[in-house]
Amino acid sequence: MNRLILLCFSFFLLVGPAFFAFPQAALGGADGKNIVLPAPDKTTGLPLMQALALRHANRNISDEPLSEQEISNLLWAAWGVNRPDGRHTAPTAYNKQKIAVFVALPSGVWLYDSPRHQLTLVLEQSLTPQLGAPLALIYSAAQDEASSPMHVGSIYQNAGLYCASAGLANVVKITGASDLNNTLPLPQGYAVYAFQLVGKPR
Repeated sequence: MNRLILLCFSFFLLVGPAFFAFPQAALGGADGKNIVLPAPDKTTGLPLMQALALRHANRNISDEPLSEQEISNLLWAAWGVNRPDGRHTAPTAYNKQKIAVFVALPSGVWLYDSPRHQLTLVLEQSLTPQLGAPLALIYSAAQDEASSPMHVGSIYQNAGLYCASAGLANVVKITGASDLNNTLPLPQGYAVYAFQLVGKPR
């Protein structure tokens, strides 16, 4: 009997997650609440010094959508977890990490869950037509933190360097950022400081 219980328990550990896992949503028209992103490709792109030489703002962004892999790489470069202790690719003062990165896609607005490297749908409304790109990273942070603007700047520079390394166009904007405060479901005490349009160059 004990052996039978052990076998059943082992089967549950191996197969059970497949039954209870949340269904993955497609980027083109999400039919679920989460998008589990592929693992970031940390071997792709140009060397750092070449990326620095190429980094620049480019407003000529095409309507062509980014692939799931490109979105995964972009988000990990911007605000991904790069150490077992949960610290990120961008620094924050005293490691407070009072940052929320939203991703505007044609399918809606998603919150980047960096520890799980996945997106969670928070707004079904598409903001991409008014923002002017197939993807926008929207950076919000705690208003009571004096270093919040610095944190946001570190994150969008990471994203900009990835774009230079991957041949993508991007531009950071603050005009209109405060208008998003009443549109997005921000954490209590947070505000939008900037947003970054990203896409393939036209």
